[in-house]
Amino acid sequence: MELVGVRVEMPSSSPIALLRELGGSRRVLPIFIGAPEATAIAFALEDVVTPRPMTHDLFREVLDDLGVSLEKVTVTELKEGVFHAELELNGKDGIHTISSRPSDAIALAARTGSPIFTTEDVLAAAGYLEGEEPEEEQQEHVVEEFRDFIDSVNPEDFAP
Repeated sequence: MELVGVRVEMPSSSPIALLRELGGSRRVLPIFIGAPEATAIAFALEDVVTPRPMTHDLFREVLDDLGVSLEKVTVTELKEGVFHAELELNGKDGIHTISSRPSDAIALAARTGSPIFTTEDVLAAAGYLEGEEPEEEQQEHVVEEFRDFIDSVNPEDFAP
């Protein structure tokens, strides 16, 4: 996949990251993300240097300092309207696979130049052919599922 960019989806004003297949039918995969992550991805794509490191810059620096490389990012599934991803890290002791939000994984990949992949299941469920916007009804359904998730999530859901 290639990271096409970020944009604001109307009429919901929701930011999305756009990924596109490099080959095949060149399907596009829109992933709804938060505004801070959209900013982080856009800054990486535009090579914006901030006065202090942003979170994803800090994470890249920590990986570099520890001698760990981000081999790839994979958007692994779409479950109940929520995308899931994994980071594949290569350290001195081997490969480690870490669960991640796709937005964070994409922001980190944009900073490291690491490849981004997705599964065929995710593309089949949420992708669309380049040049064809998904049907408005499908867009509204995904936006509604995302809103339901945001309304029901608590900070404690992310605690270990």
